[in-house]
Amino acid sequence: MTERRSVGRDRGSFTAELAAGLPALLLLLLAGLSAVNAVGTRAGCLHAAREAALAASRGADGADAASRAAPPGAEVTVTVDGQRVVATVRAPVRALGSRLPRISVTATAVAAVEPGVVGTDPLGPGAAEPATPGVEPPEGGS
Repeated sequence: MTERRSVGRDRGSFTAELAAGLPALLLLLLAGLSAVNAVGTRAGCLHAAREAALAASRGADGADAASRAAPPGAEVTVTVDGQRVVATVRAPVRALGSRLPRISVTATAVAAVEPGVVGTDPLGPGAAEPATPGVEPPEGGS
């Protein structure tokens, strides 16, 4: 004898599983695309921060250099602290859904001030270099 299998028992199970799993799959895809967008925005912020730090260390306007390379809507901060320049760029990440929380990424770059740059030298323009301790200046002409 052959056994007959009940046909109506498994009917519709694929549709129910698809209806339950598809929203989770779409949410995962949305989160992945937002993460890729955040990584790209952070790379743009890092590039802009490097440009700003290098330009400011050479005596140029670092904020102007960063604004050319920064992602849209970025905030640029350039500070000169003694013999170093710190540039910070912060930009919002455009999420791929209006109901997702808004995030922002930040990148910072540091550069040494170039020798001879006017306005950033802590000794002031025309000031003599301090003597190196333990080294006496040579006496005589030779």
